[in-house]
Amino acid sequence: MFLDVVDLRSFYAQPLGLVTRRLIARSIRARFPDVTGLSILGLGYATPYLGVFREEAERCIAVMPAAQGVVRWPSTAPTLAALSDELELPLPTSSMDRVIAVHLLEMTPNAADVLREVWRVLAPGGRLLAIVPNRRSVWARLDTTPFGNGSPFSRGQVVRLLREALFTPVGWGEALYVPPVSSKWLLRTAIAWERAGGRLSLPFAGVHVVEATKQLYRPAPVKRVRLAPALEPGLVPVAVPGGYGRTG
Repeated sequence: MFLDVVDLRSFYAQPLGLVTRRLIARSIRARFPDVTGLSILGLGYATPYLGVFREEAERCIAVMPAAQGVVRWPSTAPTLAALSDELELPLPTSSMDRVIAVHLLEMTPNAADVLREVWRVLAPGGRLLAIVPNRRSVWARLDTTPFGNGSPFSRGQVVRLLREALFTPVGWGEALYVPPVSSKWLLRTAIAWERAGGRLSLPFAGVHVVEATKQLYRPAPVKRVRLAPALEPGLVPVAVPGGYGRTG
C-alpha cells in the first residue's frame, strides 16, 4: 500500500529525513557518477534524489504512482513531475537511459508487473537503480519512517524479482546503517556509521541499493512435445473363405 505523498514530503523535511536523503544520495551518485546527455526517470517518490542530476542529464523527470499522489517538482521551475498508474507509464518504449526507483517496489502490490513496465521504457543497455528496504534492518521494523511501510526485501528476493523481469543485477550496495532515531547527536555521527558499516559489510543496513541492466533478449521457453500413446493392436475382422473351419 502506497503512503500518501504528503507523509513522504513531511518525512524528508525532518532532520532524520534530511540525513536519510544525504546518505542514500551518496549511494545513488556512486552508482551513476556521470549521466551527461542521458535521460533519467525517477519512479515512486524519487524527487529528493533527482536534483543532483538535473543540470547534468539531457532530461530528468519524475513519475509518481496515482495511489500515492504527486507534488510539484521542482518547486521553482517548470514542473517535471507527473501522476500515473505505475503499470502504464506515459512514456514511449525504450525512451529512458536510467531509472531510479525509490519508495516503489515495497509499496506496490504488483512489483513484478512494475518492473516489466520499467523494462519497456528503458533503452537497450539502460540501467535501473532500485532502493528497497532491507528485511533484516531496524528501519524495516519501525513505521516511523517510509521504509517501515510496505514489504521489505532480502537480498535473494530482490535478485529473483529482477531476474524474473529480465533484469541482470550488476551492482550492489547498502545505505542507512545509522539507526532511525531523531537524536541530534546520533544524526551528527551518521557518516561515521555509514563508513563503518560499509567497511565491515554489516548486514543491518536500512536499504539495499541495487543496480541492474536490461536484458535485450527474452529467453525462449522450451516446449516439451507430448507424444500420443502408441495405439494398441486391436482385433480386425477377416473374411473367412467358404467352408474353412467347418467340421464334417
